[in-house]
Amino acid sequence: MTTAIYPGTFDPITNGHLDLIERAGDLFDEIVVAVADRPEKNPLFSLVERVEMARQVLSPFPKVRVEPFTGLLVEFARAQGAKVILRGLRAVSDFEYEFQLAAMNRRLSGNGLETIFMMPGEAYTFLSSSLVKEVARLGGPIEGFVPPPVVEKLRERFG
Repeated sequence: MTTAIYPGTFDPITNGHLDLIERAGDLFDEIVVAVADRPEKNPLFSLVERVEMARQVLSPFPKVRVEPFTGLLVEFARAQGAKVILRGLRAVSDFEYEFQLAAMNRRLSGNGLETIFMMPGEAYTFLSSSLVKEVARLGGPIEGFVPPPVVEKLRERFG
């Protein structure tokens, strides 16, 4: 069984994330969506809220499990029995940082952890959680960018 870890802050989870997860489901036996506790990023939603939102919107995906994590990703991956980290690349500007992370994770794991990069579907190449939060904060339309339960949570947060 091949398990892939899809790490991120998912603050909040977007339709771009869902697109990547759905397509990765054809490649892997199990996908663990690893919701990172990253207080230095000043997330809008708490770790518990982000995990709950992800579990709610990913419940129709039988191959997907959502778990919170802290600490080193390589340690989390080892505990999950994963050999693959799944990452999305929206633009060339993402590549340099992601390349460095992939190399560090491989080194820290003793070469037992590979990173696979996937491009988002064309409809989501511009989409990021940060942009969605900004549009929501300014009262703009966010339907189509995030699943309906996330629309509700963002509307509640920004009133």
